[in-house]
Amino acid sequence: MNFGLSESQRILKDSARKFFSIECPIPEVRRIMETSDAYDQALYTKLAEQGFTGIIFPEQYGGLGLGKVEMVVLLEEMGRAMLPGPYFSSAILAGSIINEAGDENQKSRYLAPIADGTKRATLAFVEEQGSWSPDSIQLQAHGTKLTGTKLFVTDAAVADTIIVATRDQLLAVDAKAPGVTITPMPSMDLTRPIYSVQLNNAEGELLNGHAPKALRNGLNIAEVALAAELTGGMQRGMEISVEYAKTRKQFGKPIGGYQAVQHQCADMYFFTEGSRSSALYAAWALDNKAPDAQKAVAIAKMYASDSGREVGNRTIQVHGGMGFTWENDCHLYYRRAKASEVMLGDAAYHRERIATMIIDTVEVSSGTLEEAFALD
Repeated sequence: MNFGLSESQRILKDSARKFFSIECPIPEVRRIMETSDAYDQALYTKLAEQGFTGIIFPEQYGGLGLGKVEMVVLLEEMGRAMLPGPYFSSAILAGSIINEAGDENQKSRYLAPIADGTKRATLAFVEEQGSWSPDSIQLQAHGTKLTGTKLFVTDAAVADTIIVATRDQLLAVDAKAPGVTITPMPSMDLTRPIYSVQLNNAEGELLNGHAPKALRNGLNIAEVALAAELTGGMQRGMEISVEYAKTRKQFGKPIGGYQAVQHQCADMYFFTEGSRSSALYAAWALDNKAPDAQKAVAIAKMYASDSGREVGNRTIQVHGGMGFTWENDCHLYYRRAKASEVMLGDAAYHRERIATMIIDTVEVSSGTLEEAFALD
């Protein structure tokens, strides 16, 4: 395995950073997040023109056909810029599940418009118990009719299609169909609104792939992408903290000269690099179908969830009272980190996943050994 980025991946990273610095600076982020749905059509169209909305999807559906490592490279830059709007929920979360679960016809109708940016989608997954485990889903379809409530649905107000997860099926529902009611929910991250979706005998189209496997595979991809996005936010938090420590003076000298502040910045660097490494490895493992891919995904999201929160804490600490003010950007990155910490499962949830995988491996190995040494 090559632990460095390839030339094409470095070009992608550099071009993405340049794009976001021009098209999505922080003043623009603040303007968009103050709209009712944190969505700007012009910016989203520019994302599609760059090919970003189809980065991991097959070329026959309008995508670029790139790998998960390229996705991680791009999502880190998006996190650093704190891109607002439905990109993650549509082009990564819902799009990956459609790519896993849809047949050829469904991919042409649902995935291709996501890849070219003309349509948007999201995933309705979590229910009242608030768990991201697929085993916790209670909603069941009656034929192709759905009645129930889904919570914490990201960017539902601007979605054209909602992928609804039931106990054993995935259905595509028109967001504007009769029986679909979308209601805003309070959100810590103002750049990524969340909603409740009430379904009252709403009509859906059954996606024809194996739903449990498609859902888990799609969630794996989205978890790695979210870990990468968190890493980008950590990187920017560390950068603005170091810049502030160099210029803010206390007792006649920059506060960066004090060991207590230096330790905070060093911790941020440690958390950021660890999160970046775990996200890149998880993406590589998915691309190469490594035996430990699922475990690597859980580790990446677990580490990024904890690290994003810790870097946010230290960013506020370095800035002191200034970090809490509306004009300062620290709280925006902290809000994103706190919201993303629990999205797709927090660190405790993924530690439990890892423990379960280890136990299952030990049980299989023990069974194999018992069979190998069994006496007649």
